[in-house]
Amino acid sequence: MPSFDTVCEPNMVEVKNAVENAAKEIATRFDFKGTSAALELKEKDITVFGDADFQLSQVQDILTAKLVKRNVDVRFLDKGDVQKIGGDKVKQVLKVRSGIETEQAKKITRLIKDSKMKVQAAIQGDAVRITGAKRDDLQAAMALIRSEIDDVPLSFDNFRD
Repeated sequence: MPSFDTVCEPNMVEVKNAVENAAKEIATRFDFKGTSAALELKEKDITVFGDADFQLSQVQDILTAKLVKRNVDVRFLDKGDVQKIGGDKVKQVLKVRSGIETEQAKKITRLIKDSKMKVQAAIQGDAVRITGAKRDDLQAAMALIRSEIDDVPLSFDNFRD
């Protein structure tokens, strides 16, 4: 029976490369000389450092530009709160979203069931598997998911015939 998986998985290699490129640009830019502006990647957390909120937003703009250049959707980033770390220095943690949350997965399955298509949706861990009898039904389900769910960067894997 044909099926596919709906997932929310960033290309971590490209994210790592974008962070490294942004850190390199920050190190060489004249307006960041002598400041604490920096980027750091640990597992799936990107920590942004700066002297003030304005500088923090500048560093994030550089990171966003590098991510877009490497075809990584910026909707993968969840911004945390700005924290003071001593003196006038601040930091912010950006979490790289990976996997579909249960609330979002339930929304996708409800969307499929309410559409009255001849496909079934099942939540499997951090992915949603869609199965159906015909390939055309699955492609219609993909189009429906793309059009209705726009707050999460979804992709489709394991298309099996």
